Order: sequence, then structure tokens, then C-alpha cells
Amino acid sequence: MSVSSLTESTQNYLKTIWSLNEWSEAPVTASAISAATGLRLSSVSDAVRKLTTQGLLKHAPYGAVALTDEGRAHAVAMVRRHRLLETFLVETLGYTWDQVHDEAEVLEHSVSDFMVERIAELLGHPDRDPHGDPIPSADGIVDSPDATRLTDVRPGATVRVVRISDADPRLLQYFSAQGLAVGTQISTSEGAPYSGTVDISVDDGACLTLGREATDSVFVAESA
Repeated sequence: MSVSSLTESTQNYLKTIWSLNEWSEAPVTASAISAATGLRLSSVSDAVRKLTTQGLLKHAPYGAVALTDEGRAHAVAMVRRHRLLETFLVETLGYTWDQVHDEAEVLEHSVSDFMVERIAELLGHPDRDPHGDPIPSADGIVDSPDATRLTDVRPGATVRVVRISDADPRLLQYFSAQGLAVGTQISTSEGAPYSGTVDISVDDGACLTLGREATDSVFVAESA
């Protein structure tokens, strides 16, 4: 069964649940889904019960929510759609990386499986979207990078940016203006005492002081 046969609401729930676990090991709860979607907790709880009955979720009372194999397959298909659309909008239509998330959120429910694969072919079957997120393959394989939040990197390290969260368009705009992007090499140093900040030097020479909200959004790997 194609993911296109599911309702838009079901597509959103499955993709959200998968995404909550992509970069975190924290259990997915109805409260976490509610926070991520902006929906009332009662509505989320009702949806979780319904999707569990349909065989798309596993959920014990008061326990964590998890995807079944079928639910995961649909969720990954939606993630593939979303990230291919983001890449298409940037590379073909000239969008900036801070503009594509909301646009892709709308388009992902309308495109056919055929169109998704034509977009992938046109783009040369990319494996990363503009923010560095892995684009699942057509058969559902997700090649996630071995990445660490910048927050957790020790001072004095030289690392390469491999992923930047697209949750906050304004932060993406700021990073772009400062020359911080996927693939950028940066060096870290400790911020001012008790400030909770990290100082970084971007490979083009720019120096930035970033707070926790920003460093939590940046994922890095050891520089080659």
C-alpha cells in the first residue's frame, strides 16, 4: 500500500513520530507528539489509539509510542518526499534553505509516488537535503551521518558541520549571513564563564558566539 493512500493527518503523525526519534533517543510520548505538532493532547491520544488499531503504531497504556514495520515504511516514505522536495526547491527553483520547509510540508501530501521518483532522478538521486538531513532511499534505507550536537563538542576541537536543524527559519537566515552552512569547517573555544555560550571560528575567518539554542541545532563530525 502506497503512503498516498493514507490521510494527510495519518501521514503527518507517522512522519512526526519517526522524526522525534531521528536525532534523539528519548521515548516518544503523546505529550511529545502534541508539542511537535501543536495539537491538543486529547486529539493526539485519540489519534494514537486509532493508528494503533490500524496496525501502524505500537503503544501500551502510559508507555512510549513506536512505529510498527508498516508504520515506519510509510513514515520514511513521507520523509523521503519532504526532503526531496526541499532539495528540488533549492536546486531547481532557487529557493533559499530557510524557505523550503513550510513549502515542502504542503507539497508532500499532494505529489504522487511517480513524481517523487522523477524528482529524485532529475536531481541525480541525492542522499542529503539542503540542511544535511539524510534522504531515505526508495527502498527505505536511511544513511544517517555519524554526528554530534555542537553543544556536546569539547572546546578546542576542529569539526565539520554535517547537519543544521530547519526548525527555525530565522536561525537558518542568521547562519547563512555568517557563512555557517553544511560542509563548513569550524573551530570551537569556550565562551565567557557562566554564559552557556560557545565561541566558534568559521573557516572563512568569521567568529561567532552561539548560545544553547543555536548549538543544539548544529550537528558536526570530526574534520577530515
